[in-house]
Amino acid sequence: MDRSYDIVLFGATGFTGALTARYLARNAAPEVRWALAGRNQAKLAAVRDSLAADNPGTADLPLLHADATDPASLREIAGSTRVMATTVGPYISHGEPLVAACAEAGTDYADISGEPEFVDLMYLRHHGRATETGARLVHCCGFDSIPHDLGAYFTVQQLPEGVPLRVEGFVRADGKMSGGTFRSALTSFSRVPQAAKTARERRRAEPRPAGRTVRALRGAPRHDATAGGWVLPLPTIDPQVVVRSAAAIERYGPDFGYGHYLSVRRLPVAVGLAAGAAGLFALAQVPPARGFLLTRKLPGDGPTAQQRARSWFRVRFAGEGGGQRVVTEVAGGDPGYDETAKMLAESALCLAFDDLPATAGQVTTAVAMGDALTDRLRKAGIAFTVVER
Repeated sequence: MDRSYDIVLFGATGFTGALTARYLARNAAPEVRWALAGRNQAKLAAVRDSLAADNPGTADLPLLHADATDPASLREIAGSTRVMATTVGPYISHGEPLVAACAEAGTDYADISGEPEFVDLMYLRHHGRATETGARLVHCCGFDSIPHDLGAYFTVQQLPEGVPLRVEGFVRADGKMSGGTFRSALTSFSRVPQAAKTARERRRAEPRPAGRTVRALRGAPRHDATAGGWVLPLPTIDPQVVVRSAAAIERYGPDFGYGHYLSVRRLPVAVGLAAGAAGLFALAQVPPARGFLLTRKLPGDGPTAQQRARSWFRVRFAGEGGGQRVVTEVAGGDPGYDETAKMLAESALCLAFDDLPATAGQVTTAVAMGDALTDRLRKAGIAFTVVER
């Protein structure tokens, strides 16, 4: 409490950052000390004005200068707050200086990165220092990967303890992509060799759980009754996050496996999605093609409020172990923006105010916040339900 702020939001002038600021303005208690940070004070002031029109109590919200290219400014804001939340991506290009500043200052950090290379690099470069200072570095606090990480944890809690467990997650969603998300995805596609090298380095450096086995399951495309359609292996960061949670929490049992899939109802749709993803991946390897694609969606562009209102997500989990089987579901509204903003804001509030386990260094949402964050998200309208036992 010796710091000026409980939460600083970096990147509030971006599309998702502005939604996160609006969520905090509507849902943070009046006594929460929070501020907006960014490099363009005029744009920050415009965001604050829009918030004040909805909540007059935010008219005097502090505006802090910070620039991703100016490490000194990031060190200053990191030292001023208990929790730093950031939406400034692509994180592999812009994220490390803020992670470094928070690790050094002992400041808790939350982002919405879905970039495996960035998360692995931050572990290799800053986990050790954050462990020393007590900072909790929590990546993937949006749709990547909270529904999957906390959903798998919720599923495990419905199964017997001390036995081998297997969980599969089936993702179904409808939503549109913003310019910032599109840029992050293309950047990740173009850096596969670098990401693979960094992942190998992390595997060599990261200790494994003693006496326990955790692994990501490699499945094949198939029709699945639990998912209610065709499922395709989904090579996102989400299964990596789930497996890291399992490595840190003994409740996942002595032998835990997790498989992660995209679920669609019709086979032609599945084939089309696979072909489209392969084509986009191939184009991302060619610099001129990648540059052209990046002009199609600009940073700050995103779906309208009406489009977001029609968007939704459902992640269904099938868990087995100890002779028992359970099906659970995590569901909510617009996954990429409205719900991601909600998840990031609630993560920051949870880190700042809830009674949490004593952790430090780079940790997952399940490890850092677990049941406390699940309870917050339930109250905020994201459903965690048991569908079938």
